[in-house]
Amino acid sequence: MKKVDLVLEGGGVKNIALLGAVTVLAEAGYTFPRVAGTSGGAIIAAGIAAYQKAGRDLSGMLDVSLRVDNSKFLRWRRPGRVSGPVSGAVDLLRRGGLHSGDYLYEFLCPALEEVGVRTFADLRIDDDPGTSLAEHQRYSLTIHVADLTHRVLVRLPWDYPLYGLDADEQPIADAVRASMSIPFFFRPVQVETDHGTATWVDGGLLSNYPITVFDRTDGEPPRWPTWGVKVSTSPPHSDDRPVHTAVRLGVRCLATMTGDWYRSSLGADTAGRRTIQVDTSEVPSTQFDVDNRARLRLFENGRAAATAFLDRLA
Repeated sequence: MKKVDLVLEGGGVKNIALLGAVTVLAEAGYTFPRVAGTSGGAIIAAGIAAYQKAGRDLSGMLDVSLRVDNSKFLRWRRPGRVSGPVSGAVDLLRRGGLHSGDYLYEFLCPALEEVGVRTFADLRIDDDPGTSLAEHQRYSLTIHVADLTHRVLVRLPWDYPLYGLDADEQPIADAVRASMSIPFFFRPVQVETDHGTATWVDGGLLSNYPITVFDRTDGEPPRWPTWGVKVSTSPPHSDDRPVHTAVRLGVRCLATMTGDWYRSSLGADTAGRRTIQVDTSEVPSTQFDVDNRARLRLFENGRAAATAFLDRLA
């Protein structure tokens, strides 16, 4: 078996394109000792790590993904065409998000438990000779989260001890739920720590594509490569126009933070040579009503991009 560590970019509902790329790599004989992801990429990363632990074929994740009803992420706390949006506005003001985001638990927890995975203890790597990672970093899954309380990037399960929490005991779904908390769209996750409460949101605010997360820190050559899959698109070309007024500035700041194309230019960076870039321009990252026909096109786009990537390596 050929080994590759894997990094998956956040992309909201586009995450099925990530899965398409990964299935091609798996079919080519690659396995993934460690997988990292942010936001939508964290969902796919968790599935990959769990399926590998159970010895399952990764292609089985497609059926699970297609059964996910993304529109349920848009459920309001109260029913009704009027009371629903009103309850969302109230939740935005009082809780920081229009929607709860808790639909994630309805499909991710059963999918993980079906293959015998629930907490990070189930994904601990007990035997990893030659690694430069510290003992507390030896897990097959790493999830990226933005901590608003301390204004730092959090890598889970690595950083749980900093909050007085036992990494092995933490549910994987909780980490993924925090990583996908798009600011103002989904409610932030409030984490009870040994010295108060920390607020966690979408890791994409600080590291939407953490391609260097598994790079060695001791100067030694890597045992195997790290490859990444990106689903962001380039910013549209348009006339340059200034942004005036505090309200417009705030709206544009939010759009920039949550946009799916920022940091998409890899240029001559070495990251570009180990990145599979998938064309997902037809679907915005927050188009939660996307149908399965469009999702399958994204999946096939991911497969095509990974195939082209492997052809370049041949």
